[in-house]
Amino acid sequence: MANGVSARRYSAVAILLHWASALGVLVLIGLGLTMTHATLAPLRQFQLYQWHKSVGVTVLALTALRVLWRLTHRPPPHPAGMPARERRAAGVAHALLYLLLVGLPLTGWAVVSLSPFNIPTVLYGLVPWPHLPLADLVPDQAAAEGVLKRVHALGAWFLAALLAVHVAAALRHHLLLRDDVLRRMLPGRRLSPAPTAAPTVEPTR
Repeated sequence: MANGVSARRYSAVAILLHWASALGVLVLIGLGLTMTHATLAPLRQFQLYQWHKSVGVTVLALTALRVLWRLTHRPPPHPAGMPARERRAAGVAHALLYLLLVGLPLTGWAVVSLSPFNIPTVLYGLVPWPHLPLADLVPDQAAAEGVLKRVHALGAWFLAALLAVHVAAALRHHLLLRDDVLRRMLPGRRLSPAPTAAPTVEPTR
């Protein structure tokens, strides 16, 4: 039974990376909305941009670790009764999430690297972080920076919407379908017993 339950749960490393990434993304969304829409003093806005960049690089590193872990460790299977179309939808949603968790930090990094202000990035105020070597590859840096800013902003809104769908789907499985889709990603939670085939009853003669 223990081996069966373990096979239906994500590993401790996968759970840690998942929730660390989720926390990072929520912080990024909050920082992004605040620093672009709130009325802030220039110094406060600068500090928020530095924190946004720091957390963004952290999420990029966590995503790289998640991809490596996923490639070397098989995830638990979908619930046995899950329709094929839902399995395909889940696969597409996860692929989009990974794409955005890589693409958004990279586009943000590119925006900073092409900025005419050439503001250095110091992760968490401690670790200097280099710019991408794009200056010699992009003839019109100002135009490229503007395009990448729009791509980054639109991608962030799309990520927020996709996260809302992801959370709604997990809650649907937990509250309505009452399966283990959410519980298997929660640390320290017990799974429900695996369904077993009903015993065969011999007809009486």
